[in-house]
Amino acid sequence: MQPASTTLSKSGYLPVNGLDMYYEIHGTGQPLVLLHGAFSAIGTSFGAVLPGLAEKRQVIGLEMQAHGRTADIDRPLSLEQMADDTAAALQHLGIERADIFGYSMGAAVALHTAIRHPQVVRKLVLASVTYNMAGVHPGIMDGLGEMSPEMMVGSPWHDEYLRIAPDPGHFATFFAKKNQMDRNIKDMPAETIAAIKAPVLIIIGDSDLVRPELAVEMFRLLGGGVFGDMSPMPASQLAILPGTTHVSLASRAELLLAIIPPFLA
Repeated sequence: MQPASTTLSKSGYLPVNGLDMYYEIHGTGQPLVLLHGAFSAIGTSFGAVLPGLAEKRQVIGLEMQAHGRTADIDRPLSLEQMADDTAAALQHLGIERADIFGYSMGAAVALHTAIRHPQVVRKLVLASVTYNMAGVHPGIMDGLGEMSPEMMVGSPWHDEYLRIAPDPGHFATFFAKKNQMDRNIKDMPAETIAAIKAPVLIIIGDSDLVRPELAVEMFRLLGGGVFGDMSPMPASQLAILPGTTHVSLASRAELLLAIIPPFLA
């Protein structure tokens, strides 16, 4: 799904750490940065919710290294580097602080951005994220590691890549680099999560890649899990969407638009 073109006010490329990073801006108001999932881009990750978010916000979609319209360069893919790229992109756009909404891989990038560059983050929305691999259902990552690029042919993400990537023939190399990135992901200490100052909205589906137990654990690290009628409400929030998988979460616009704008307000 593609964002409604009527909301697009600006698009182009930013010189970011050796990348020509694609960005597009929709709407006006307080900046909200969108960080897409793996093998995805702005359209497949946020097409359902972007028009609604842009009604009252300046929504800035970024496309990470090797994803969407941003060409790959000769360096590995890593969550840490993409977080640095995100902070650098905001600097190029003249934005000192922004809210960040990340989905899947983009949520992990947003989390690393808040840790590595806390000064640029006002609030975080993290959809389908874990801070340690124990938070993923057992065996899932092993199964994903055994996939081949051919298995993605015909998927919405591969179709999007063929349509917008600068070099559609680069997909197999991109796929291998993403798998290598997954193998190199390191768990974050609980105290690192607890030290995050920005308010965080954690969102998962009830049948997501991320186990509900991990989402609750992360919420507690961020000050959640209190009896709100007898204690001050925490700055962070937790939402578990009913009847929602990892993939279908991105399309649950009616739920996401009821949850995210009030949290960010």
